[in-house]
This record gives sequence, structure tokens and C-alpha cells, in this order.
Amino acid sequence: MTQVRGLSYSKKDSTDVYDEGKIAVLRAGNIYESQIIEKDYVFVPRTLVKEKQYLKHGDILIAASSGSISVVGKAAMVSNNMDASFGAFCKVLRPDKAKVDLNYFKHFFETDYYKRTIKSLAEGANINNLKTEHFDNLNIPLPPLEEQKKIAAILDAADDYRQKTKALINKYDQLTQSLFLDMFGDPVTNPKGWDYKNLSELVSKLGDGIHGTPNYSEDGEYYFINGNNLHQGQIFIDDKTKRVSKAEFLKHRKELNSNTVLVSINGTIGKVAFYNNEPIMLGKSACYFNLIEGVVNRSFLYNIFYSPYFKRYAGNQATGSTIKNVSLKTMRAFPIPYPPLKLQNQFAERVAQIEKQKLQAEASLVKAEELFSSLLQRAFKGELTN
Repeated sequence: MTQVRGLSYSKKDSTDVYDEGKIAVLRAGNIYESQIIEKDYVFVPRTLVKEKQYLKHGDILIAASSGSISVVGKAAMVSNNMDASFGAFCKVLRPDKAKVDLNYFKHFFETDYYKRTIKSLAEGANINNLKTEHFDNLNIPLPPLEEQKKIAAILDAADDYRQKTKALINKYDQLTQSLFLDMFGDPVTNPKGWDYKNLSELVSKLGDGIHGTPNYSEDGEYYFINGNNLHQGQIFIDDKTKRVSKAEFLKHRKELNSNTVLVSINGTIGKVAFYNNEPIMLGKSACYFNLIEGVVNRSFLYNIFYSPYFKRYAGNQATGSTIKNVSLKTMRAFPIPYPPLKLQNQFAERVAQIEKQKLQAEASLVKAEELFSSLLQRAFKGELTN
């Protein structure tokens, strides 16, 4: 295995627009769920790139340095030779094809052993920086090449099943978006000529969370939620989510109910979730509003906020140079194309049917992930083909 350091370049040499004589540079953001994401490149002069820094089929691209410990160690295999390079905060592990099967090598970087090892190493570094010796010391089991190929074939089949299931879930999301555009048109251009209502006309209450840091409690009954906890209609809570006591919650209690919608308005703007009676306390980057029952359908409104229309509006109105913020005044004034409520309800009924199918696909994905994880761990313990 050969290690290749990423490309160093100055800010004046980089641009986000391609032109002749430049080459795409991949960064940590181009690695997601063990896949290479081919977008959001920067471009630098081709003359800065050494021959060995071109990405080649079988390379493992790794985020080797970051201010965020959750980013360090992210890895993905390059599936084809690319006319592209990679930045200095990444590195490439280039396997010896005479000794290791490329797909076998790829799957190693999804194992719990690899993730635990990298997490341990990164936590011990001041700037979350993985060094050459860290990768040299990785213990990668290497059975004979033919055995590696058999193992890789089994893992590839299991991985293919879970990737197809993920793709199916994405198709359900796309179907909902297509249905919305078919019934209501693009909110940006409003081709169907719907009248507008400001958000303030559709809600009984609109506010945000506490401005300041609450008193946390490790065994608190309530979770402290900010905008980053909102994801595709759900409030995301895990064991890293900070907690507060009931007494702290009651000091800052907000009037949330079954008609409450939450939207992130600070930092990453436009993440949306429904409130479903979770035990939560809100921080300032989460805005909440309670819909007036019988005036607007929350499924319709969710798709308005989830669309580029809201992000464009919020982006134009946001303040702050580094961290963007949308004021509550701006939220209240948000102009919403308003089709008849009957049509909104018809849309919601059809979306409910799509969501029912999507839930089945998500249940299948859980099983697919469990199967792949089980096979993966057995594979690198030498138990898969025995």
C-alpha cells in the first residue's frame, strides 16, 4: 500500500468555476457514507498537480485532517480513474493490486475496527490529524487473493441490496416532490397564480428557543434541541444530545402542540421537522410555529419550507456574514402561495400513501444494514467463508 499526500494550493489559485487549464479537487465533503460525491468541487491550475496525485481506480480517499472529529477518517473508494485530484486535508491509500483485491480493501474501511481505531487516534490528536504511521499500523487481515475475492463478492452483493433500498427511498422522496410540483407548480414562479398569505396569517404562535446556554443535566428528562437536530420531518435525538432537567425545561417552556412545525433559522437554514410530543427544550436556532387548524395543511406547508423557495427567501433576508440568521420578523412575513385547502388536503392524502410505502422500504433498509454489518464483521474475522 502506498500513501499519497493531498494537493496544497493557495486561496488565490482556487475557484468554484471550471475553466480551461484547471482541474477538479475533491475534499472531505466529497466523501459521504463510503461513497464519492462528484459535486461541489474547487478547481485549481492543472500545473500544481503531480502525476501521483491524480485519483485512480481503487484509491481509498480519506479525510485525514479536520476540526471536526466526526469528519476525520471518512473513507471511500474511487471507482474509476478520475481527471481530478484531492486536497491537502485528505490523503489516498493506493493498494498493491498484486496483493489485495480492491473491493475487499474498500470494505475494510467500513468495519467497526477501522472506525474505532481512527476515532481513538483522532481523539488523541490536538487537531484531529491522522498521520502516515497511523495508517501504516492498521491491522488489515490479508487472506490469499482468491479468498479475498470470494469475501468481496459476498459483501458486494449485500452492499448492492442496501444501496438499491436507499435508492428506492430516494425515489419516494422524489415522487413527493414531483407530486407537489404537478399539483401546485414551482413556488418560486407560482405558474398557477395562487394568492399569497404571509406565514403570520396561518399560525397562532411563532417564536424561537432560548437565547443562551441552559443548565445541562446528564440524567435530565428533556433533550436540548437546536436547528441541527431537525432532519426531513423528524427531530433527531441520540446519545450525544444534551439534556436538561424538568425544572430547567419549565423555566423556558414553549407552547408546542400537535400542529407545531420546527424550522432551523440560524447556521444551516431551512431544516424542517414536525413536533410529535417529544420531550424537548428549544435553542435559539430552532424556530417554532403552531398552525391554525383548518387553515393550512401541515404536509403542504412542510413541502413549501423544504423547497428551494424558502431557502431562497431566507437567504436573501438573512443577516450575518459568517453564521446566517433569519429573524422572527422575516419568518412572519414569509409569503406562501396559498391554493385551496381542499387541494392541500388531497395532496396530503396522496403523500400519506407514498410515506406508507417509504416506511416499508425504510424497514427493509434497517434489515439490509444489519445483514451487511454482520457479514462485514464476520468477513474480517475470517469467519465468512469457512
